[in-house]
Amino acid sequence: MVVSRVPLLYAHRLGREPGPDSSRAALRATLAGPVDGLETDACLTADGRLVLLHDPWLSSSTTLRGWAHQTVWSDLRNARLRDRDDAPTDETPMLLEELLGEVAGGLPVQVEIKAHGDPGLARATAAAVCRQVRARPDHGGVEILSFHTIACEETARHGIPARLVAWADYAPEALARWAALAGVGGICIEHFLLHRELVERLWSGGLSVTTGTVNDATLATRAAALGVEAITTDRPAALHHELARMSLAAGATIAAPDHKL
Repeated sequence: MVVSRVPLLYAHRLGREPGPDSSRAALRATLAGPVDGLETDACLTADGRLVLLHDPWLSSSTTLRGWAHQTVWSDLRNARLRDRDDAPTDETPMLLEELLGEVAGGLPVQVEIKAHGDPGLARATAAAVCRQVRARPDHGGVEILSFHTIACEETARHGIPARLVAWADYAPEALARWAALAGVGGICIEHFLLHRELVERLWSGGLSVTTGTVNDATLATRAAALGVEAITTDRPAALHHELARMSLAAGATIAAPDHKL
């Protein structure tokens, strides 16, 4: 299978391969190579800050215990992030405001709302992200993602682009009807669920389609051939080069991504 257009490649958790997840080190490594956008997770703290952590249960990625929403930033800021082998590193958590300041006017940023089994917290987190994003003059490059429908609805209410994350092939027509009513413009579906009919039915409902984490070039090529707008990956620079080599080896001309979701 040959792909004539390399889709947008977004750095999952700011670049999970160099790691640690959503760290300054990962961000530096990602920005040193080709990348089309950034993806990270945001959790609300007890004092209303937005910390970039994949999971609100702190022991899953930091040296602290407890819940992010029950912990103040002054305690969180000195925690150590854990690497993929669960070992503590010298990296400490970032705030969303720091990330947005770092890439101001540059790359698009996807912010995924995290709130473990708490719709109210998901909504509050989404509202906090929206307020912070709208306070910036360059907020047009930010999109908010969530598994929580209520977070997507809150995001759309604030006029920020929203995308539902799905791990199941929901009835696409019903999903599109909900999205239209809520003002949600996109869906992110795991690549192993994608097939031509599903993608076309989502498109016909007015939804932009992206896919979750893909690190293998062959699997990325399959997703790209289905026409997804973007792929999230732990290794954007390496995957970009691998897709380019595969396409060139097959004699294809690669079109540049249009950076529109």
